[in-house]
Parts: sequence; C-alpha cells; structure tokens
Amino acid sequence: MEPEHQFSEKELRERLAEQYAQIARLTGSLAHEIKNPLSTIVLNMDLLAEDFEKAETPREKRIAAKIQMVQRECRRLQSILDDFLNFAKVRRLNFEPTDLNEELRKLLEFYRPKAEESRIEIIPYLRSDLPSVLLDREQFRGALLNLILNAQQAMPDGGQLVVATDTTPRGVCLHLIDTGSGMDEKTLGRIFEAFYSTKPGGTGLGLPTTGKIIEAHGGTITCQSEVGRGTRFTIELPTLRRLGDAAQHDAVIDVATSDTAAS
Repeated sequence: MEPEHQFSEKELRERLAEQYAQIARLTGSLAHEIKNPLSTIVLNMDLLAEDFEKAETPREKRIAAKIQMVQRECRRLQSILDDFLNFAKVRRLNFEPTDLNEELRKLLEFYRPKAEESRIEIIPYLRSDLPSVLLDREQFRGALLNLILNAQQAMPDGGQLVVATDTTPRGVCLHLIDTGSGMDEKTLGRIFEAFYSTKPGGTGLGLPTTGKIIEAHGGTITCQSEVGRGTRFTIELPTLRRLGDAAQHDAVIDVATSDTAAS
C-alpha cells in the first residue's frame, strides 16, 4: 500500500486559499443573483408608490405606508449586497511608490468641508522625513475615508480628529485618533467581524473591508478605544526598503479570504 501524501505547510496554505477564493466567488455570484430580482422588486414598488402618492382614504394611506416600508427594506438590502460584494471581491491592486503624507493631505482637504459642517477639528501631525510606501492610492484612500467617517459618526456633537504619521522599526505608521464616544471592550473585540455592527441599519462590513485592504498592502491595523474617551486606529505599513522583491506593481491580491462594523 502506498503511503498517503503528506501536504507541506505551503501546500496546505495554497489549498485553503483556493477553497476560500472559491467560496468568495460563489457567494459573490449569489449576491449578484439576488440583486437582479431585487431590482425588479424596487422598480415595481416605485411604480406602486406613484399610484398611491396622493392617497386619500384610510385604506389607501395604509397601503402607501406599507409600500414605503417595503421600499426602505429594499434599499437596505441593496446596501447590504453592495457592501458585501465590495467586501468579498478579489481586488487587483496597482501599487505605486507613494508619499503617505501627501496622500493624507489630499484626503483631509477633500474631507475638510464635511469636517467643518460636522464641527470636527482636524489636527495633523505628519512626520516630515517619512519614507515612501507602496500604495494602491484609490483603494487605500477608500479604506482611510471609511475610518474617518466612522470617527465622524462617533462624534455627533463635534470633536477633534488627530491624524499622525511616524516611523517604526518595521516601516511607517498612521494614527487616526478621535475624541468620540469610544467603544467598550466587547464591541472593540468584534469590530473586524463581518456583519457585526452597533449602528442602526449598519451592514457591519466597513471595517472588515478596510482591514482587508490594509492587509493587501502588507500592513496591519489595530484599534484602541475607551468609552467616553475616544478611539485610536493605528495602521502600520512596510516601506519600500522592507518590501524588497515582494513589492510588485499590478499585483493581484486576493483579499476575499481574510475577516466591521462601526465604532
């Protein structure tokens, strides 16, 4: 009898990665299949809403209210599906050597009008001699914007958002610190779990998606928080020198196989 083949650690990782990728493809296809009939339902509910726009009798008003409820739930389901597809998809990242500070300045300038409207003071502490990093600028900008919007939601009455960069023994780091409501220990331990959310109507996919994007950049993201005292997210990224030969442009990174929620 021939001995059973013993898989090496590398082979096991590859097999698991392929299994996860297959699951991601199947679930993505399922989400797309749900979106098609959902679009038909939304269209017909909109037409019904038009028919009962000028409801007069008590019966017509009850029907109109039920139509509005179904419309709200359809919009929520559409939002969940869109967020899930964004979470589960295989991303093609186009890496470029990037000045992280400059990217942050652009993002903060873009966000500044919303910050002023929300009475949030932005306080940047950007280290001047920061080494370059490899970023897919669009994907990374989206991940950071999600963190900033989370911070905004944690400060409904305004507050401060500190954005700081620094060097570390392994590369560079970025701190996003808000003076918002903070999170308790239980919530903090689950924020990167898919579909976990403390927001009314939240999908719980924002932070898991952000985490996947950071991991795809070879980085890490951690969080510290305390109720009533705010939250700090720390992102650490490797520099060009540390990436070495592993840093390839136009690399295909499967980020659908890792593990949000709002603060």
